[in-house]
Amino acid sequence: MPTTVLRSLLAWLLVSSLAIAQSQGRPNVIFIMADDLGYGELGCYGQQKIQTPRLDAFARESLRFTQYYAGATVCAPSRSVLMTGLHTGHTRVRGNSTPERQTLLTEDVTLAELFQQAGYATGLAGKWGLGDTLAGGESGLATRQGFDFFYGYYNQHHAHNYFPSFLFKNEQRVSLPNEGNFDDKGAGKVTNKQVYAHDLILDESLNFIREHQKQPFFLYCAWTLPHANNEHKEAGIPDHGIYKDRDWTDANKMHAAMVTYLDTQVGKLLDTLDELKLRDNTIVFFTSDNGPHTESGNDPNFFQSSGSVRGTKRSLYDGGIRVPLLVRWPSKIKPGVTDHIAYHGDILATTSELVGHKLPSGLDSVSFAPTLLGRLNEQKPHEFLYWEFYEGAGARAVRLGNWKGVRPKWHAPVELYEVTQDSREEHNVAAEHPEVVQRIEQLMIEQHTPATNWPIPKANMAVKK
Repeated sequence: MPTTVLRSLLAWLLVSSLAIAQSQGRPNVIFIMADDLGYGELGCYGQQKIQTPRLDAFARESLRFTQYYAGATVCAPSRSVLMTGLHTGHTRVRGNSTPERQTLLTEDVTLAELFQQAGYATGLAGKWGLGDTLAGGESGLATRQGFDFFYGYYNQHHAHNYFPSFLFKNEQRVSLPNEGNFDDKGAGKVTNKQVYAHDLILDESLNFIREHQKQPFFLYCAWTLPHANNEHKEAGIPDHGIYKDRDWTDANKMHAAMVTYLDTQVGKLLDTLDELKLRDNTIVFFTSDNGPHTESGNDPNFFQSSGSVRGTKRSLYDGGIRVPLLVRWPSKIKPGVTDHIAYHGDILATTSELVGHKLPSGLDSVSFAPTLLGRLNEQKPHEFLYWEFYEGAGARAVRLGNWKGVRPKWHAPVELYEVTQDSREEHNVAAEHPEVVQRIEQLMIEQHTPATNWPIPKANMAVKK
């Protein structure tokens, strides 16, 4: 072999070896997001009636956040905030709505695209909700927004059905043997239940890990448990499990069983990481998209699902937006508890710092990697957090240090709470602190960017169920 050719080959092998070594040294990232799981629905957050042994054990190995917030108080905008790193005054999808309004566009840079650009394999299993092929369009589909692989539901109404007649794999429908009276969105009343969709979604989640165990990967587990079947009030779980003999309503038995089933499936994912010896080099996030629901007869008061805070889904009091967050990285993150204030929009900046993907400018995203890694003197705090809500008469909220300002309707006066002392937001002290109210009102003006698809809610609109 000529010397020049040999040198070129050796140089190529050296570069390739370095690239492989660097690739193997970067952590995998798994982001598990439950659907409508309340701040108080895990044992590690004080739950007394619902059993979550695997997540409680996981919490003991994790950093547990006590002041972490969702991107919104309902599903689609919360996921949009997570994917874009922009709060609901700036992000593309600001509410649950029609497919035309509830879709990302090509120019929207997503978390998955950043991982792709950094050389990660990217997968999503579960509910997307930010682009819908069921309506005949293709804009915003997960596979067009940075995911190499997708399995699950594109349409959120379809995702209410746990025994659907089909799911999507990438952009193709995969038929399932379940039968029923389904509409064009795939939702409807099931007449013959054969396979449980969430079991299939878990299988695809685990398959993705197995297939990509030799390279760095980002897996977004947007699992639908414990969301209710809103349209038909049918079971979202094969059976009531350990709660079947409890003296509870069927709806409460079903909800508890769904949370425990979610716990079991998280356990199976963690066991797979152990089996493949990926535990130490995989960062696992566990959280929820918003607060607990009151749908299909579920009673969050019975379970104290919001824990120590007030409100539920569709509220901008903390119960609608404060959610669990557990983060485990055994080789880097020391287990414990933190009161650092953060939200879904921070995941872009945080993962950028942890894994090295390039972060776009102009985001509403602050890295909490220093908190995760124990470098507290380096942690930059948020000046504020901001939320908008577009259903009914709308709502807005601002978290400003220890203060929380809430407009329970878009045009209502600001209510002011000192949330570190008044976690249930029961004592409105706006009259005593006009200067804080003025600052919050100014932030609500500054942080709202008008969007054609999201006109300011009218005061007389009925609340959307």
